[in-house]
Amino acid sequence: MLSKEVSDRIELWLNSKVVDVDAKNQIKAWQQANDEKTLTDFFYKELEFGTGGLRGIMGVGSNGVNRYTIGKATQGLANYLKKAITNKQIAVVIGHDSRNNSRYFAELTAHIFSANGIKVYLFDELRPTPLLSYALRFLKCDSGVVVTASHNPKEYNGYKVYWNDGAQVVPPHDKNIIAEVNNIPSFESILFEPNHQLIQAVPKEVEESYYQTVKQLIPNQAVIAKQKDMPIAYSSLHGAGITMVPNCLKAIGFENIHVVAEQATPDGNFPTVQSPNPEERSAMAFVIEKGKSIGADLVMATDPDTDRVGIGIKNKEGQFELLNGNQAFSLLIYFLLKNQKETNRAYIAKTIVTSELIDAIAKKLNITCYNTLTGFKYIAEVMKAKEGKERFIAAGEESYGYMVGDFVRDKDAVSACAFFAAMAADVKDKGQTLYDLLIEMYVSFGFYLESLITLTKKGQEGELAIKAMMEKFRNNTPEHLNNVKVVRALDYKLSTEKNLLTGKSETLHFPSSDVLQYYLEDGSKISVRPSGTEPKIKFYISVNTNLSSASDYQKTKTELEAKLKHYENYLLAL
Repeated sequence: MLSKEVSDRIELWLNSKVVDVDAKNQIKAWQQANDEKTLTDFFYKELEFGTGGLRGIMGVGSNGVNRYTIGKATQGLANYLKKAITNKQIAVVIGHDSRNNSRYFAELTAHIFSANGIKVYLFDELRPTPLLSYALRFLKCDSGVVVTASHNPKEYNGYKVYWNDGAQVVPPHDKNIIAEVNNIPSFESILFEPNHQLIQAVPKEVEESYYQTVKQLIPNQAVIAKQKDMPIAYSSLHGAGITMVPNCLKAIGFENIHVVAEQATPDGNFPTVQSPNPEERSAMAFVIEKGKSIGADLVMATDPDTDRVGIGIKNKEGQFELLNGNQAFSLLIYFLLKNQKETNRAYIAKTIVTSELIDAIAKKLNITCYNTLTGFKYIAEVMKAKEGKERFIAAGEESYGYMVGDFVRDKDAVSACAFFAAMAADVKDKGQTLYDLLIEMYVSFGFYLESLITLTKKGQEGELAIKAMMEKFRNNTPEHLNNVKVVRALDYKLSTEKNLLTGKSETLHFPSSDVLQYYLEDGSKISVRPSGTEPKIKFYISVNTNLSSASDYQKTKTELEAKLKHYENYLLAL
């Protein structure tokens, strides 16, 4: 039986004068079929406008991504902008990826902003999310929106909000926007009728300027000229990357780029993959085959909005080995820091669930490494605070997101592809491979290996189950995990760090976030957090040891993989 809360929300939609006939008919069809589960999942709550925006499954209902939830978010953001900026013409820029309905939602967003008297720059076709961040500052806009659900499955879409610094919104703007969205009494308060005179296309010069900026940051450009024919295989996984990644690689000097044709056409159904997520091995299958066929040194694939990239490098047997996000980012940092002529006041940044190999590299090379909560908006917040005081080099996170240079204030797979290609050319020019560089890094700084367990729990029941799991850990701090003693326990929601050996507690100086971390006696580290964008709970596992020589690499790797497997089996059995 439907709860009163669900039934009341359904009646509001059915009685609304704004909700269209098709939407109402869909609701009535679910009612006639007695499909209480679908009705509950789409109406058990309001789709939350979180600190970064919206993300959810497309469909009719208060908890779905649709014309009305997107409309409400846009009207709330417009209301906040009009209160926060009173001395000038407000301007926003809007982009979108290849997902089903993304163009429709982008145009809808533009219409509502214009109806509120706000000037709109709208990309005339899909483009990667990082270009939205770049365009925001280039065009001196006050805010920006990109319609995307990043790497989520095809049934999802979303809405990410940016501020005038090119970064996703942070306090106080995020909370203030949320308040404005929640204050909208009904769909009747949304201004849907556009003022087309206030809407114009994003100028082409924005994209050209982006390419030139990337080129200026690439180290050892003379090497690219020598290695311009190095074969590179790339797949856009049916996303927006096809519009920029090949062009960016060509702009910095590479000429032998091979695109996976089967995945080059933008398509929100993502027909050749189970999920358009380069973190998943299956999503990389086509680009690996392309890489083999052309003798590539490097294979790369980007997610639909092109803020994440997965890479594969050749091992000693000549087979492509996929690097996880921690390995790829560590390798990128090692390459960049080795090529730094000046390290005074320089810094890098990463998230707290990203490999501590990054911290080890930074410490040994005398570079400051700042750790933040998960999400590039927190990294961008550090960048804003350090601007003019310290020099930013790069940042990244374990979930395949990287950013080099401060011209974009969000993870950027377009420029990341350029830097990975430059790195491959650099080592090739020295008679090495990226695999050699990886092992060299482990010998120099320690062999760190990580894995991730992701449990998906959908709908209202899943949300409650995830909350229960987090509370179980939080209320019963484990003394041992997998028979290994826990020595430190960190709770970022309660802002506490406890030393289990001494019993002493300290305050964590981070914003409150639902994350738990455990440091173990054997040097391992386990982090637990619910996803902020998907119905998932994630367990991040990290193990490490010294690697005495390159010849011991495979043996040590096998030992660390076995250790990771033991922890994985233990956590899955909880």
